Amino acid sequence: MIGRLSRFADEIAREEKAQVFAIRIDCSDAKSVREAFEGVHSLGFVEVLVYNACQPMSSTAPKFTDIRLDSFEKSLAVSTVGAFHCSQQVLPGMVERGKGTILFTGSSASLNGIAGYSELSCGKFALRALSQCLAMEFQPMGIHVAHVVIDGIIGAPKSMQRSVGETRGDETMDPDAIAQTYWNLHCQDKSAWTQEINLRSSNQRF
Repeated sequence: MIGRLSRFADEIAREEKAQVFAIRIDCSDAKSVREAFEGVHSLGFVEVLVYNACQPMSSTAPKFTDIRLDSFEKSLAVSTVGAFHCSQQVLPGMVERGKGTILFTGSSASLNGIAGYSELSCGKFALRALSQCLAMEFQPMGIHVAHVVIDGIIGAPKSMQRSVGETRGDETMDPDAIAQTYWNLHCQDKSAWTQEINLRSSNQRF
């Protein structure tokens, strides 16, 4: 995983001609988060925090009675407790400077419970609540907090898709387009900040 992360960071650095650093972090562990941000803060002010962590889930939904407590707690910790820890690391500096952006990535499970996916839904519901609480408290101080619902499956960028996939009518979401939406949220005028946005493909049929 760390090798893949480093390669991804190198790719971004080459394309954007910028310095990119990959730091491995366990979002469910307060010490890991604190130590990671010590390195981040040594580089300078954090202007944008995008929290996109989620505990991997099986493609086959388990029965509720088969879900282990430690698995349920880990999912909550990654989805929400990690967002809490990371937000506490960046908010003091943002408040001091009177600016900053925090974007939380949710999913369709943030809005509706899904049979067999209580681990994911409970964590994402709580993340949405955290986003709303922080928006109410910190937006008057100049910090934009928004919750982004990714309602669909993210595919490969259109630039990498094969022509056969395009003619088939791809229902997946383009990550480049999603990234552009995140950037637009960061650049929004504070007189009309978005607090929540729902993204889905126009080709999606469910």
